[in-house]
Amino acid sequence: MPVQSPISSVNDFVVRFANVNGSGSASANELFARSILRHGVPVSPRNVFPSNIQGLPTWYEVRVTEDGHLGARGGVDLMVAMNPQTWEKDVASVEPGGYLFYDSTKPIPSSKFRADIIVIGVPLTAITNSTYTDPRQRQLFKNIIYLGALCALLDVDPKIVEQLIGEQYKGKEKLLSSNIHALHLGRDWALQNLKCPIGLRIKKADKVGDRIFIEGNSAAALGAVYGGATVCAWYPITPSSSLADAFTSHCKKLRHDPETRQAKYAIVQGEDELASIGIVIGASWNGARAFTATSGPGISLMTEFIGLSYFAEIPAVIMNVQRAGPSTGMPTRTQQCDIIACAYASHGDTKHILLFPEDPAEAFEFAAQSFDLAERLQTTIFLMLDLDIGMNHRLCHPLRWDDARQYDRGKVMTAEMLDDGRDFGRYLDVDGDGIPFRTYPGTHPTKGSFFTRGTSRDRYARYSEEGAVYADNMQRLLRKFETAKDMVPRPLQANAQKPTKYGVIYYGSTAPAMDEAIGLLEARGHHLDRMRIRAFPFHSSVASFLAEYDFVYVVEQNRDAQLRSLIVNENGIDPVRLVPILHYDGTPITARYIAGAIGDHQDQLKVTPLRKVKS
Repeated sequence: MPVQSPISSVNDFVVRFANVNGSGSASANELFARSILRHGVPVSPRNVFPSNIQGLPTWYEVRVTEDGHLGARGGVDLMVAMNPQTWEKDVASVEPGGYLFYDSTKPIPSSKFRADIIVIGVPLTAITNSTYTDPRQRQLFKNIIYLGALCALLDVDPKIVEQLIGEQYKGKEKLLSSNIHALHLGRDWALQNLKCPIGLRIKKADKVGDRIFIEGNSAAALGAVYGGATVCAWYPITPSSSLADAFTSHCKKLRHDPETRQAKYAIVQGEDELASIGIVIGASWNGARAFTATSGPGISLMTEFIGLSYFAEIPAVIMNVQRAGPSTGMPTRTQQCDIIACAYASHGDTKHILLFPEDPAEAFEFAAQSFDLAERLQTTIFLMLDLDIGMNHRLCHPLRWDDARQYDRGKVMTAEMLDDGRDFGRYLDVDGDGIPFRTYPGTHPTKGSFFTRGTSRDRYARYSEEGAVYADNMQRLLRKFETAKDMVPRPLQANAQKPTKYGVIYYGSTAPAMDEAIGLLEARGHHLDRMRIRAFPFHSSVASFLAEYDFVYVVEQNRDAQLRSLIVNENGIDPVRLVPILHYDGTPITARYIAGAIGDHQDQLKVTPLRKVKS
């Protein structure tokens, strides 16, 4: 049907760029997002890209929201359609009354458009070809030309974009001037030939505050530096490789001796994931703070060594940037699908500590905390990131660190303690918390530990296959896991505006969309108390929360409701009372999806069943 009223909105809309991977569009698209930030308006960008090097479709979505919502909203208000391969899909995704921006150099049949959206054609290829002769320049500057046209259409201040270009090409005057020229080519054409601005506009505001714009992988890597990590062993795998790269970059700035300039760290690319986790465990056994960065397939390969860390009680940190599986799955798509695999990694009875940050600020905080937890609990700690957090820029609170903070090395017995006659049993629980004392190799020539093993042993590390000895050790490991409940980050709770019989549990990167969905649900008359889980094992408050409601929704991004399964398994909860809200197509979950799924279930609960009337 014909459009009745074009979308009109200031500082509140979604722009999606549809490009071809390898076309050089990423730089221009990020310039667009950063330019809006410089106007004082919050943005939440997301990059959807293929796992091959170039040639396949890629999308970059920028949510502009003065209200500061950082989750994906759902829907597109302005589509910048630069990829003929995905034209039909891109046109279909535009909201009624929205805008379609495209390269009009070649005519496109009217049947390819929709009558209920506004079409904006700019002859980008023609403008580019009339200005540049070099094929690569034509490809790259075409992106800057459409950025210039968008500046005119959305009322973006071109001086701000020029400033960003200047920062990007500082010291490269030829590139600087040519990019600014391309920017004004597009802007001038739009101003002369189109009605500018359109219904979507950027207006300067002061809504960003002191927040920073950073990727989760970079923040986690910086957390590792501040947390005392000196060893990183890794094998490249999407989407975690940038975390190891960021750790390398941070270490070059922060981990060189100021006088000798010698490196005070070791970064090793192993021949595979198995070697990487082996290096981490070996370094940790010798007293270093060590970690690896990986994703789901890497976790699969590491499980035997993870079991060694658990049973021999050696600290280790694994930063798992989750992607869509199983097997190779979708390497460049996001999911929360490694929860069960990590919680019970390895064969036999194992339970591991998982931390669930919601954004880069918590990624930094939890990464640093992981190393304290690993040494206090003498076990593997999983930092459960995902691609949506790890590889996308996010606005978040400034990263905070207390310079007076001391590293917690846990129960480490010194040579002096051993000489004083302290009873040292490597697997001896001396105070009931399940955590034994350890020594660093070489602490004492005769009384400390020099070796470890993955086989059963008694409290004094003497090899034994007696059933009672094995069971004693396994029960102590359970006590240690119970102790961890009060060490890990606690859940955060928030109550609805009105008393309710319903609750919702969520975690990790789902949080921004969930927070916004609460408002959408309240507009439909549905009220939920909510809890954001930040770690496994679950704090006792989780069971208390679950006991209060008729139904609790569990929102997560995987097919099999993995967090819900953990909750049922660990708390003995009737699964009927836990309603799964699942999203697993590889794209970030949206506020609209959550509100729709929960709202529909709530509406069904309000339906009054028909009753037979007695005659």
